[in-house]
Amino acid sequence: MNVLAHRPGRLSIEVVFDFVCPWCYLGIQRLAFLLARRPDLSIDLTWRPFLLNPDMPRQGMSRTDYMVRKFGAEDRAKRLYSSITEIAAAEGIIFNFSNIRRTPSSVDAHRLVRHIAPLGIANSLVHLIFRAHFIEGLDIGNTDILTAIAAAQGLDPITIRKFLTSGEGIEFVHAENLHAHRLGINGVPCFLIDGDQAIAGAQEPEVLERLIDLAACTPRL
Repeated sequence: MNVLAHRPGRLSIEVVFDFVCPWCYLGIQRLAFLLARRPDLSIDLTWRPFLLNPDMPRQGMSRTDYMVRKFGAEDRAKRLYSSITEIAAAEGIIFNFSNIRRTPSSVDAHRLVRHIAPLGIANSLVHLIFRAHFIEGLDIGNTDILTAIAAAQGLDPITIRKFLTSGEGIEFVHAENLHAHRLGINGVPCFLIDGDQAIAGAQEPEVLERLIDLAACTPRL
């Protein structure tokens, strides 16, 4: 039972992440599990872009080429992916890396999340994009795929496609990525809690819970 006395008001959590990072998917799922278990917490989530592959071509590249370039050998990458697959499966998250044929640029996915954030559906869109990439193996750098995901959330596909093909917001994503590095964030996910505390990695829900409770009970100056 939580015995800490929460201060009034809502708490902000900024999630610095990238859609091509499996640890980010695990981390935000753990955060989602925690928030579902603690309805007493009033949390505002903000999604901050981070680019693990800032030089990735906009059309992405084949998964095999990416794994060799990133990890030196495809077999080494598969061993690393096997490890996180086992960890996630124990928590009911089923990664399907074998479905992924292309590693995408995540710039457009980040742009889309920022674009629709004022509508209040960014949280669910983030989860859908992660699922599309890591479970369904869809190319989330593809305009058609992103448009379909947004349309499934009730958004007008014509409007979304027009936005995605406009290039609007590209500079914002790269600026946010640079800002994260200047803050000393070199790995993701990273959770910035109420602008005061930060913790990196796909933390266990209990670790996040302690930090959130501490932030929620700390008086603002």
